[in-house]
Amino acid sequence: MSDAVSRFLHSWTRLRPDLDLSTVAAMGRVLRLAALMNNITEDGLAGAEVTRPEFEVLAALRRSPDGLRPRQLTRETIASGASTTKRLTRLESAGLITRTPLERDRREVQVRLTDRGRTLADTLFAAQLDREATVLAPLSTDEQAQLADLLARVLAPIDRA
Repeated sequence: MSDAVSRFLHSWTRLRPDLDLSTVAAMGRVLRLAALMNNITEDGLAGAEVTRPEFEVLAALRRSPDGLRPRQLTRETIASGASTTKRLTRLESAGLITRTPLERDRREVQVRLTDRGRTLADTLFAAQLDREATVLAPLSTDEQAQLADLLARVLAPIDRA
C-alpha cells in the first residue's frame, strides 16, 4: 500500500539509513489521520454555525448534563485557557451555552448547554458519526475494534485527562 507516509518513510530511509524509523509507519499515519479527520470535520461543519473546536466544546458539554467549569472544558478539549474563553464567549453570544456563577465562589462559572445548544450538539454529533464511519469503512467491524484497542493501549499512558 502506498500512501504519503510510505513515501515519507522511503525518503527518510534513503536520507538517514542510520536512524531507527520503525515508529514512522504507525505514528505518521496516526498524525496524518488526525489532521485529515480534522479537515473532514471542518468541511462537514461548513454549513453549521460552529467551528470544529466549538463543536468539541458543545460535545463535551453534551456528555456532561450538569455542565462543566471552563478549566474542565480546557482539559476535555485539549485547548488553552484563552482559546476556551474565546470559544465560550462566541457560543454564549450565539445562544448555545449559558455561564452561571457558582454560589460558593462567584468568580467560577458553570457552563451548560441551552436547549438550542443541546439540539445542535445532537445533530452535529450524528453527522460526525457518519463521517467517521465513512473514514473507517475500509476496515471490518472486528478490525475497527482491534484498531481502537491498540490505539487505547498507546494513548492510556500519556492521556492525563
